[in-house]
Formats: sequence, structure tokens, C-alpha cells
Amino acid sequence: MSSQSPPAPRVSVVMPTFEQAAFIGRALDSLRTQDYGDWELVIVDDGSRDGSAAVLAPWLVDPRVRYLRFDSNGGLGRAINAGLDAARGELVAYLPSDDLWFAGHLARLVDCLDRHPSAVLAYAGVRYHYNRSASGLIPGECLQLVQCLHRRVDLRWRERAELESDDLERLFWGALRERGAFVETGVVSCEWVDHPAQRHKRMREPAGGINPFRQHYRVSGPLRFHTTTGNAIDEERLYAGATIPAAARDAGRGLKIVLAGELAYNADRVLALEAAGHRLYGLWTPTPAWFNTVGPLPFGHVEDLPRQGWRAALARIEPDLIYAQLNWQAVPFAHEVMTQAPDIPFVWHFKEGPFICIEKGSWPQLAELVRLADGCIYSSREARDWFATALPGMPATRLEHVLDGDLPRRAWFLRERAPLLSAATGQVHTVVPGRPIGLHPPMVAELARHGIHLHFYGDFTQGQWREWIDKVRILAPEHLHLHPNVDPDRWVQEFSQYDAGWLHVFRSGNGGDIRRADWDDLNLPARVATLAAAGLPMIQFDNRGAIVAAQALARRLGIGLFFDSIDGLAQQLHDVEHMAALRERVWQVRDGFCFDLHVPALVDFFERVIAGCGKPMRPPARRVP
Repeated sequence: MSSQSPPAPRVSVVMPTFEQAAFIGRALDSLRTQDYGDWELVIVDDGSRDGSAAVLAPWLVDPRVRYLRFDSNGGLGRAINAGLDAARGELVAYLPSDDLWFAGHLARLVDCLDRHPSAVLAYAGVRYHYNRSASGLIPGECLQLVQCLHRRVDLRWRERAELESDDLERLFWGALRERGAFVETGVVSCEWVDHPAQRHKRMREPAGGINPFRQHYRVSGPLRFHTTTGNAIDEERLYAGATIPAAARDAGRGLKIVLAGELAYNADRVLALEAAGHRLYGLWTPTPAWFNTVGPLPFGHVEDLPRQGWRAALARIEPDLIYAQLNWQAVPFAHEVMTQAPDIPFVWHFKEGPFICIEKGSWPQLAELVRLADGCIYSSREARDWFATALPGMPATRLEHVLDGDLPRRAWFLRERAPLLSAATGQVHTVVPGRPIGLHPPMVAELARHGIHLHFYGDFTQGQWREWIDKVRILAPEHLHLHPNVDPDRWVQEFSQYDAGWLHVFRSGNGGDIRRADWDDLNLPARVATLAAAGLPMIQFDNRGAIVAAQALARRLGIGLFFDSIDGLAQQLHDVEHMAALRERVWQVRDGFCFDLHVPALVDFFERVIAGCGKPMRPPARRVP
């Protein structure tokens, strides 16, 4: 009997899969019924835990089907490369496990390449919604895997260590194009199945993003991440130096703190708690938005607790405190944790925003979090006062604290200032990091008439504000400057070249009545710390006589630039001595905007909460400088 392997098929079909048990049978059946039969299938399961293996088992009796499985998710690139390594065919097709081939799909692609011997890839038309199709490229998208068949080459897909992206041009197609032409069949013969768990939807802001992606694919390390809609993120570089000395981490004398919910912006602030000797655990909301940071965290040593069986995990670690936070998206889960773990001291830290909770229907849970938490932290004094009117009758002995929830860690402040751009150009340069809220195009034009420039940062935000940008370019073409997003380690270097920075621009209507306050009045925008780090005075409307948290903070610290009219603002901005003194004042007080400075007071608050619950205190943590 011959022991030789069967002859290699002409086409190797690579099927990467991750937790698509509900779809994979349909995908396999669409391959099995193709009229072109000279194929093999290599299924690469990238760490599924949803029962995919059981669904696949009946299909593995076909000798043309091989099954590879990784214990943990390593990314699309690794899965495809494993399939390519195992493939034997001269042509490679792709059938993601949630997609679908129609009758004749594979035969048409093979025939198309045969008719174009100089081409390297053939692609089909595709249905991409139940009632929308494209004869070639989907509008606004790159070529999708399900559409494509290419000649076997020595190229490999970029893997997670290099880049995670929804843009397959960046991952493979761009390099393949250098080997030959791409040709199309012009016939719709497959479907890129539209559903909420598609990989690109997990990745793209605002519905997806790096945090939902990290949670879904259980990514434990830092990412290099760049989608077609968001900013490039290089956590490998950003957190390369974010290590806590082992002596501090393992001292064993600090508090055991469970971080519950999400950490929003500047999440690496929790490294300051680690540095102070406290042991941190993560119990994360299952539905984070793109800006809601959840674990596994790409820095530090936060031990994640399982989403299934988290109550048993709490019993195992016996934490001193649950520190739940931060924005409205975390309210339902934080409420669940508080009610299901009543014997553990519970602190609720709320940032944004009570009005959204009222709108979304989660106000009852938020009200109970504020009323029943053993300790409550508000993002501003004004937010605390608003809750006192919204939830009257809370006892005077209640434990409360005020701390902005988005403060960054001090490491990002330790940079040198850049020379002022205005010193070189003779004109004033202002900056808006993020959304230019309240800066209407005619206002920007009026600033331009006074020789005042506006520098707008953030690729993703600019995409959302395209109409605004187009209008401003008509009115003030020489005074609007667009820049890519800036990571925290470059805040000081990049933003300190400007004369001042814009906060949200709005006229308050509360007239000094806290009950009439809205979220603009109560909010301290996350950019406050960004501007403070760079030593920039903060421009805002003069809302004298109203209750406005950002204005009250700026007046207390002497770091605001308040205006009633553009003429008056221009006069202040052109006063060189006044602006120099104001920038120096911000530089002197800017450390108050980093989380590290507030850790001792925060931990003291935690200890008072624990003592108030009657739990024995651990010895105080050794303070690590």
C-alpha cells in the first residue's frame, strides 16, 4: 500500500475563525456545494471558546478538511499565516467563517485568474448588506477576504505584534499589489455578512475601537492599532517604560482594590496606585465604548477577574475595596456589582453624565449608586452640589470626595517646553485638542481677522467634523491648521508651542441656579489636563454669574482666559507680557492635574470608607516615591 500523500489540490481555502459557531456551518456548506471541486480547506480556530469545535466536528470527516487550533487569540494575521503554512495549493482563496459563497463563486475566480496570467489576484462582486451589493469594491471599503483568490506567493500577512487593522491593504493587499495586477469577475458571487460582531465593527470607532477589540479578543499585551476611522495607536511605544518596581508591587501591605466598570481616558493613571504599593484587580463592564478603557490592560499588573464567576473570584481574593467607575456606560454593571457584593466596601466614582443616564433610562441605577455606595467621588464640586439637589436627604455624615476622573499620570508631564510658534511668526496661535465645540466657523473667521490661528488636532475627530472644516476653510483658509492625534508622551512638546488652548465654548444658561445646570456646566473636559500639562491658559466664555465647573476651577487657580467678545479676547492674546505671566502661572500649578498628586488623599478616603464599614484595616502601604 502506498504511503504517499494525495496530490495537492489546485486551490487551498483558508478559513480563519474566532467565536462564530452560529455562522460557521453555513459558510462550510457554501464551500461544500461549489461546482469547482479541486480544493482543500484549512480551518484555523484562533482561540474560540463558544463551542465552535463541536460545530466543526462533523465536517472533519471530509479528507479535504484540516483543522488547526490555537489556545488563545493571536490575531487575524497569525491565523491566516498558519493557514498559508499548511496550504498546498497553487491558488489561495479565503472564506471567513461568518461569510458566505454563492454558487459558482470559486469556479469564476479560478477562471478569471486563468484568463489573466499576469494578474496575481482575482476578486468577485459581493453582497455586503441583505439588500446592497457591489460588483467589485464595496464603497468606502478595501477588498474583503471573502471576495478574493490569489496566486501562492512568499508574502505573509502582518501579524498582531506589527499591526492590528481593519484595513487589509495595510495587512497584505498593498504588498501583494507589487507582484501583479488585481482583476475582477464583475459578478456578485459571495456575501460579506453584515452583523454586529464583524471584526471591522469591533475595531472601528465610535461603535468599536481599541477597548472593545481588546476585550472581545482577550488581548493581554500592548497593541499597535490603526483602523480606517481612528487614530494610530502604538501602545508598544507609549507604555514601554511603564513598569512598577517589584518591591513596590509585591510589598503586600497595601490595599487590595478591585477596579470595577471602566477607566475611560488616561487609564494608565492606575499605575500610581500600584507604585504606592496597592494590589489591583479588574472587573470590567462587558459593553465598553471605544473611549472606555477596560482590561486586559496593556500596562501594569492589574489581574483581571473572570466575567463568568466573578462573585467566586471576589470571595477568593478577599478585596479591601471595590472602586467602581466611571462614565454612564458603566452604570448598569457597577450597580450589579454593588448589589451582588454587599459585604465589600464600595466606592462609586462618577464622571459623565447624569443627564445621559436620565435619557437612556439608567437613572434609577445611578441614583442608587450615589445613595447606597459606601463612599462617592464626584468629578467636580459642581457635580457634587447638583447631586445634592437631585437626590435630597443624604446624611451629612456621608463619605464624599471630589476628584476628576480623567486625570493622567505624571510621567506625561515630565518633558521640556517647546519654543512659542508666535515668537517665530509674529501672530497668535491657539490649539483645540479634540472637538472644536462652540467654535462656529464665523467665530474662527473673526479670530483670523485678528491674526489668531487655530490648530485642530485629531484625525478621527476631523473626520467627524468634515463639514465644519470645509466651512472654516472657505472663511479663514490661512488660519485653520489640521494635525494628527498626539499621544500623551508628546503633549508637552507639541502643545506648549501654542499661546493658549480652547476648552468647550458655550454660554451657560443656569443663572447661578444649580438645578438649571446642564452637562456643559458640570463637566471638566478631559482636555483640561492635556492643556495644563503643556502650560496653556484655557480659553472659555466668561460665564460670570453662572455655575460652571471649568470656569470655577480656572478662576480658583488663575489659569483661565475669559472673554465676552472676540475683540476682547484678541486684545488679551496680543498682550505679550500678560500671556507670558499667565502661561507661567499654569506651569506652576500644572502638577495638580496629574493623578499621582492625588493618590495619597484618595487612599486616605478609601481607608475611611473601609473603616466606616467596620472592616479591619491593613497596615498602611509603604509610600513609594
